[in-house]
Amino acid sequence: MQLSEQVRTGYVLKVYPRFSETFIVTEILAREAAGEDIHIFSLRQASDPRFHPELARVQAPVTYLGRPARLAEGWMVIAEAERTVPGFGASFARMLPGLARADAGEVHQGIELAVQATRRGITHLHAHFGSLAARTAAIAAALAGIRFSFTAHAKDLFHEAVDEDVLRSLMASASHVVTVSDFNAGFLRAIAPDSAGKVRRIYNGLELGRFPYLPPSALHSPLRIAAVGRLVEKKGFRHLIDAVAALQAAGVSTVTRIAGGGELEEDLAGRIARLGLERSVELLGPRTQNEVIELLRWADVFVAPCVVGADGNTDGLPTVLLEAMALGVPVVASAVTGIPEVVGHDDGGRQTGILTVPGSTGELVAALQEVTRPGFDRIGMAGAARRLVERNFDAAIQSAALRDLQYQNTAVHSRSQPGRATPVDFAPADAAMSPVLTQSAGR
Repeated sequence: MQLSEQVRTGYVLKVYPRFSETFIVTEILAREAAGEDIHIFSLRQASDPRFHPELARVQAPVTYLGRPARLAEGWMVIAEAERTVPGFGASFARMLPGLARADAGEVHQGIELAVQATRRGITHLHAHFGSLAARTAAIAAALAGIRFSFTAHAKDLFHEAVDEDVLRSLMASASHVVTVSDFNAGFLRAIAPDSAGKVRRIYNGLELGRFPYLPPSALHSPLRIAAVGRLVEKKGFRHLIDAVAALQAAGVSTVTRIAGGGELEEDLAGRIARLGLERSVELLGPRTQNEVIELLRWADVFVAPCVVGADGNTDGLPTVLLEAMALGVPVVASAVTGIPEVVGHDDGGRQTGILTVPGSTGELVAALQEVTRPGFDRIGMAGAARRLVERNFDAAIQSAALRDLQYQNTAVHSRSQPGRATPVDFAPADAAMSPVLTQSAGR
C-alpha cells in the first residue's frame, strides 16, 4: 500500500465555516483535488449566516465537537474514550497532572477529538492557528497516538495575549509547523530555536483559475480606489480615509469603496462624515469572494494600508492583496510582516506594487498620486505582480508542499515505530509541555 493511501488528515478549526477564512477553504479544496482524504473537525458552531459559494465544493465531512455543560456529560466523554481509543487509560493517567490544570472544556474537546480521530482512522491532525485549535489537536494527538501540526498566521503570533511559552511548547510537540510568510518563519525560529528545524514557510495559495489576469485599463476619472478587510484597527482604513481627504483637497477626484464589516464601522462612518467624504467614500459591508472580485475589477488601484494595532495585532499577508495582484490590479500596501515579500520589487528588480510606511497618511497620498502620474508603468507593474503570484501562490503547488511535508514526517515516524506514531509527552516532568495545558480556552 502506498503511503498516500494510508494517510487520512483531520483539519482542526476553531470555527468552520468562517466567512473571513477563505484561505482555509482554498487549501482544503486543493488538497481534495489532489486526491487527499480530509475530515474537518470544528470546535465551535458557525454563527455567521454568510457563506461563500466555494464551500459547496468541499467534499470533506464536518464533525462539530461538543462542549460538556455538566459533569456527567464530561464523564461520558471520558468513558467513551476508554472504550474506543487504544491505550487511552495509560495515556490519560500519564497526562492527568497537566490536564487537571487545563480548561475543562478544552480537555474534553481534546478527548472527544481523540475518539473521533480513532473511529475515523485519522492518521494526522492539522490545526489552523497556533491557539485553541492547535492546543486541542495536541491533546487529541497525544491521547490517540498520532502526529499533529499547525499553521501559524498572525493574531496567534503577534497579539499581546499570545503566551510565547505556550507557543514554544506547541512547536516542540508538533511534527512540523507551517507559517505563511518568511517574516513569520523568522519570528518563530527566533523565539523557539530548539524547534527551528520544524518551521516551514508555505504561503497561502489561490485558485488561480478563479482570478484570470487582465492588464489594467486606462485610469478612470474620478480615480477608483478599492480596499477590503474587516473594519478593525490593524487594517488601517482610517489612514486611507485621511489620504482620500488629502487627495480631494489637492484636487484629485476619487471614489473609494471599502468592503468588510467589523467593530470600527461606526467610527469609520463618523470619520467619513466629519471629513465631508460621504459622496466619495462608501463602506460596502461584507462581500462574498465573487463580489470582491467584481470590486477589484472595478478598481484602478487596490490599497492595503495595514498597521500594527495597539494590542500588537497585525496582518500576516492578506489574501485579498494577492487576489488583486493576480487579477492585474495595481496595489499599494504597508510594509508590515509578510507584505514586503510580495509588494515592492521581485527578485529581478521589477516593481510589483508600491510599499508605504505603516500609518503614514502622507506616503499613502504620494503612492496614490504616483499611480495616477502620466507615464507610470501600471501595466508593467501589474504583469510582474501576476507572475510573482503564479510562481509563489498557486494553491495546487502550495497544497502539494503541505502534503509532502506531512507525508515525510509520517514516513519517518512509521519507520521508527511501525503502525503507531510517537505520542506527545504531556508528563509533568516535561516542563516545556505543561503551559499548553494551562492556557485559557478563549483565544
